[in-house]
Amino acid sequence: MSLIDSVNQVIRDRRTLKPKMMADKQVDPSVIQEMLENANWAPTHGLTEPWRFSVFTGSAREKLAKFLAETYKTLTPAESFKQNKYEGMSQNAMLAPVVIAIGMKRQPSKKIPELDEIQAVACAVQNMHLTATAHGLCAFWSTNIAAISEEMARYTGLNKEDRALGLFYVGYPDQDWPTGSRQPVQDKIRWVGE
Repeated sequence: MSLIDSVNQVIRDRRTLKPKMMADKQVDPSVIQEMLENANWAPTHGLTEPWRFSVFTGSAREKLAKFLAETYKTLTPAESFKQNKYEGMSQNAMLAPVVIAIGMKRQPSKKIPELDEIQAVACAVQNMHLTATAHGLCAFWSTNIAAISEEMARYTGLNKEDRALGLFYVGYPDQDWPTGSRQPVQDKIRWVGE
């Protein structure tokens, strides 16, 4: 298989599976390290490298789960509060063997636009997701109210001008690898020649 065939295969095999669809099987820390190293090679305007990651494993996931549930409860108006969502937040971190908090560290001068920095972090996450796929791992990028809150930013050691951009749950699927589908790409393209 050629390099481009391998790249195409990994991109098209990448799958998002929620934590409840992950097996109770540990992930080798060297695989997580490789994912993070590949994230570090994402494109970055001005070479700011704004991505920041906090990796939760073992019992640290219990503390994270409690934090998420309580933060959801605190930030959600009573009329919008959903008990099942609260319970899900208190369990999800325990269902995935690895949870990576994703952060964006703002450049002190703010010369590079914030949107550029957020997009750089998204590229880093895609690199992690593709690396996970190559190792037979699925992942889920959650951007719920607690995961992107100022409280989460502080919980993971970020400053006020920085941003929490969600949680990346990583694990092995507890089922056969799911198939994916997309609508035809030609329906989403406009070629402009002149």
